[in-house]
Amino acid sequence: MALVGAVHAELARAVAKAQLLVVGAGGIGCELLKNLVLSGFISVRVIDLDTIDVSNLNRQFLFQKKHVGRSKAEVAKESVLKFCPEADIQAYHDSIMNPDYNVEFFRQFTLVMNALDNRVARNHVNRMCLAADVPLIESGTAGYLGQVTVIKKGLTECYECHPKPAQKTFPGCTIRNTPSEPIHCIVWAKYLFNQLFGEEDADQEVSPDTADPEASWEPAKAVAQANASNEDGDIKRISTKQWAKSTGYDPVKLFNKLFKDDIRYLLMMDKLWKKRTPPIPLDYTDLQNNAKNLSEHQSETPSPGLKDQQVLNVKSYASLFSKSIETLRDQLSQKGDGAELVWDKDDAPALDFVTAAANLRMHIFSMPMKSKFDIKSMAGNIIPAIATTNAVIAGLIVLEGLKILSGNLEKCKTIFLNKQPNPRKKLLVPCALDPPNANCYVCASRPEVTVKLNVNKVTVQMLQDKILKERFAMVMPDVQIEDGKGTILISSEEGETEGNNDKNISDFGIRNGSRLQADDFLQDYTLLINIIHSEELAKDVEFEVVGEAPEKAAPKPLEEPAKNVTNGSDEAQPSTSTAQDQDDLLILDSDEESSPPSSAAVSVEGGKLKRKFEEKDFSDSKRIRTELEAVDDDIIELD
Repeated sequence: MALVGAVHAELARAVAKAQLLVVGAGGIGCELLKNLVLSGFISVRVIDLDTIDVSNLNRQFLFQKKHVGRSKAEVAKESVLKFCPEADIQAYHDSIMNPDYNVEFFRQFTLVMNALDNRVARNHVNRMCLAADVPLIESGTAGYLGQVTVIKKGLTECYECHPKPAQKTFPGCTIRNTPSEPIHCIVWAKYLFNQLFGEEDADQEVSPDTADPEASWEPAKAVAQANASNEDGDIKRISTKQWAKSTGYDPVKLFNKLFKDDIRYLLMMDKLWKKRTPPIPLDYTDLQNNAKNLSEHQSETPSPGLKDQQVLNVKSYASLFSKSIETLRDQLSQKGDGAELVWDKDDAPALDFVTAAANLRMHIFSMPMKSKFDIKSMAGNIIPAIATTNAVIAGLIVLEGLKILSGNLEKCKTIFLNKQPNPRKKLLVPCALDPPNANCYVCASRPEVTVKLNVNKVTVQMLQDKILKERFAMVMPDVQIEDGKGTILISSEEGETEGNNDKNISDFGIRNGSRLQADDFLQDYTLLINIIHSEELAKDVEFEVVGEAPEKAAPKPLEEPAKNVTNGSDEAQPSTSTAQDQDDLLILDSDEESSPPSSAAVSVEGGKLKRKFEEKDFSDSKRIRTELEAVDDDIIELD
């Protein structure tokens, strides 16, 4: 008993002396801060860039309605000090990626605990903790699912040891010509919003795609049809926004252009409809005057239930489309010439526009329409947050932290929180931590990658933004060419190499077999990049990382295949998120009441997450590690 008491006393002293950094003060972060101070941790630093929104209040219990609009980190500190005034808490309303939070900043901490909601920040904190050699406890939740793991340099896998599943994308011709799922129509409606009111993007065109390889159309017939088109619209337009402005954003003209004339044009592409149900054009005046245009299964009276969970009829969505355009037109006018609107799932007119446009297109292409609730979920890439999941995960974070402070790092686990108990009646499934991946381009002793690209097409700007920053998660890269001269291609110092940005990398002598050294001094990270020149990359593929392990398909499940669950919808999610939403993922989980066999691991299949079950002891089960990315600050409010 004396020995046990001594151990407990030693742990208590370690807890009291520990310097903690908590990154994120949202759903998990609020629960975590409460747990830490009630467990005896005194010195805590918390950082969060976000401010409090009304939708946070149902689960982020440190915040109240009076705090809406204020810094999450600051209010979390104030709330915790009320029930633990002796705690030393410092709050930073800032981004963890600010250069002020360098390696020396991270070295002052005993432990770093992540309560983040995006992959970019997770990557960055992972690298900073590796550089500072500080243990990191990583966590995430997605609905009823959750995960906690420990990352320690040289002992465990880092966060980037294995590729993360890519977000699902859709071919442009599918979006523009042959949508077959509601998500295709939702993506199209978001593109339409940008084309009409936001920043136009040639890659997000909404008009029929005449270059569709499946299409077969007769130019003469198309010209005749275009000439016959009434004044409400014309298929030949310079730009969607310019055409809309020329009509004064007339809702009827826009409606007939998008849902009648363009659909008629699609019908001329004969081959598209040989094995598909052809779309049915809609006319605004007919819809308003003839109730018979409603589908047989629809009525003028909305279904009972919460307002945003009702599916309206076609006539109602046509009216909503008209009303939302008028509101958005007024917003645009108030901003002045050259102004643009940014789509936001929480902006009522913008959401109304996407809901109406998407549902009208669904109806035209013979798909069941969706409620505003479902469309907001899919258009905003939302995975609902569950308060109890956050609480469980926050508790597990503290338990793993106590193991580390006790000197028992070898006892730390990766722990998965299941939606349903397994046959052993367990919701929590612990798995042994895996050693570092020898081929990891982040934590290996000599990080190195090979990239295949066309040196005559890739610009320096593309190399910096899409390859180094987006793909390899660097923040402030410096790049020099290993050509014996040490030519500086990219400098993180403002203005030094901006003149290089629009030039192709071939202009600097980069060719097949060239090597680049990319340094990020903020992350204390160096990556060697071998260049392979190729002129045979697939269409729309700008570069490929060579030798990257392909995503393995999970073995056939022992039960029925897992159902695709996306916030109450059975549709896939697009990669159309904004910069704030880079981390949104699709979660696969079974709705079956029966429990899966034995232990659970998480594996990747087709850019999605799927549960993989093995008849093995937990300690022996080999998991394919992936992240359960949290989007716990994105939750839908019901009217």
